[in-house]
Amino acid sequence: MPNIANKRMATAEQRFIEDAARLLIPWGVPQTAARLYGYLLLRAEPVSLDRITAELEISKSSASVAARLLETYRLARRHGERGSKRALYAVSDNYEGMLTEQNRLLDALAALLRNGAGTVASGGVRDRLEDMAEFYLAIRQAMEAALEQWRAKTPRS
Repeated sequence: MPNIANKRMATAEQRFIEDAARLLIPWGVPQTAARLYGYLLLRAEPVSLDRITAELEISKSSASVAARLLETYRLARRHGERGSKRALYAVSDNYEGMLTEQNRLLDALAALLRNGAGTVASGGVRDRLEDMAEFYLAIRQAMEAALEQWRAKTPRS
């Protein structure tokens, strides 16, 4: 059996992982977690932290923290291995977890803006804050409508 540490990923896989990270980092996903998500997307079977650390060339603690964060975002799932305490990780079938979290943040931002508008004396500033709150709520409603449309056409297992 070949040593996991000697196994090198194909250049195309490395590029995909880095491209996925570049797209997710602006969404607030830390780089290691974003790279791990790209990596998990390319795996057909759940993988161990040992394999993740070897192939992504990261520490086991960084891999563990990133995997737990992806679980929080519902982008990854932990799997047990029969007869072992070792955890395996795979990409989640729940594609909407990160968007659900974004919707929660949009709601919080809109509430903050509305509360701020209620405390501001200046008409121009108040109007701007109210407009911004309406904008973020409209985006949130559009995202929720898209999620509902997705749920209606996608069978649940």
